Amino acid sequence: MNELNRRTCEEAFRRLDHFLDRRLGPEETRLVEDHLRVCEACTREFAFEASVLIGVKQKLRQLAAPAELVSRILSQLPPTPEPKKP
Repeated sequence: MNELNRRTCEEAFRRLDHFLDRRLGPEETRLVEDHLRVCEACTREFAFEASVLIGVKQKLRQLAAPAELVSRILSQLPPTPEPKKP
């Protein structure tokens, strides 16, 4: 992604979700960051996508799972082993 053109925007856009989730390797992260520094359109898209992601995460933190659901899930988990005594 060296020169700014439609192809580089498409490459950056394809990597955007992984970039936001911090799932890109160092080289791909650098490429997306470099592109965002020079491409206003992709920077706007990045800002929008990031704001949506932040909003969803905030809403999810505000939701509480029903007590019955939590109880059913916990009952399906294997028992926690007792810590070993020295």
